[in-house]
Amino acid sequence: MTITKFTALPAVLLLMAGCTTLAAIDETSTPSANPQLERMLIATTRARSLNPGDLYSGERGARLDHAKVTVSIPPVHKAGTLEKPRFGAPSTARHFTLHDRAYVDSEDAFKRAVNAELAARPKENRDILLFVHGYNNDFRDSVLHFSQFAHDTGFAGARVLFSWASRGSPVEYFYDRESATIARDGFERTLRLLAQTNVRKVHIMAHSMGNWVAMESLRQLQISGNATLGGKVGEVILASPDIDVDVFKSQMRRLGQPVKPYHLLISRDDRALSLSQRLSGNLPRVGNFSNDREIAQLGIIVYDATSVKSAGKLGHAKFADAPQIVQLLGRRLSKGNVFADNKPKLSDRLHSLGRNVGNIVVTTGEIVIHAPETVLTRPEEIIAAPVEVLNKTVKGSKGFSN
Repeated sequence: MTITKFTALPAVLLLMAGCTTLAAIDETSTPSANPQLERMLIATTRARSLNPGDLYSGERGARLDHAKVTVSIPPVHKAGTLEKPRFGAPSTARHFTLHDRAYVDSEDAFKRAVNAELAARPKENRDILLFVHGYNNDFRDSVLHFSQFAHDTGFAGARVLFSWASRGSPVEYFYDRESATIARDGFERTLRLLAQTNVRKVHIMAHSMGNWVAMESLRQLQISGNATLGGKVGEVILASPDIDVDVFKSQMRRLGQPVKPYHLLISRDDRALSLSQRLSGNLPRVGNFSNDREIAQLGIIVYDATSVKSAGKLGHAKFADAPQIVQLLGRRLSKGNVFADNKPKLSDRLHSLGRNVGNIVVTTGEIVIHAPETVLTRPEEIIAAPVEVLNKTVKGSKGFSN
């Protein structure tokens, strides 16, 4: 797939706006002649690490903290792959590396740094992709995984990572779950800070247990009476949510039908969520739930990726390691909700097919898309896939419901 790239600003931007500069994180054994450097800003509920090379630990911080990181993308990178060394020091010629980083010492400095990132882009690219990682991610992993995903989608706006206090260990599931709950207020605060910048839209991308952080924070915004922060909240993409289905339904009832439908990526071969389900009293998780239509009726476009093969052994990170899904999500983030004027309205195409539009299921390649009825009454707010998808299979009203 074609990936849109943007040129990195001079490194001096990394040092501005109240940053405390630290040494490079990765010692590279084989420097690349022309590494591609991509920056991201950090908001985190982690405690600062006592090891100066680590920046943040897996322990919980007393307050929301901020930083800036630059990641080096290897010239041999392939979409859907996070190139890391099996052993030894990473090489910028062959691996993703943490190039440099700095603490950002206040909320005002964080907002100035965000505005500097936005100002470096054309007006049409002044959006933010706010990513929140899942369980079993240490700080370094969360940075590199987000960098790979954002790079592969071709997202041309600013990148902000919300990193909560996961210890990055598979045996720390319950510690991580409580840390995710603690992080709700920090994520809400981050959304509010970003809404105070010159951003056009803040698009939220959450993975696994990070969906609990995102959904609870969005629920808190709804209770406060400003669910979209004055229209600044854009797309909400929920990848493989590690949330009890009944809890998720309760969250959505409190949120009400979203102004713009949320996007949910599920996969019923997700082995990580199968384990989470067993740990949680054998109650189904949203990310591997079998009733697409029931979830779609909550105001969500469901992307069923069960048939998609990915590089990951657990099938839990298809949003990042299956190129066709990365491409689909990239289109979602880059094209927004409005089709080109010369394209026929989706509702017209559906009616011409003679189908019941309230229960439509569309397939594109190996991905099945199940749209809610409320979306199908507003064709300008619709499925991310191109209109030509409708030339493919349109299934009957029962779809994949059980």
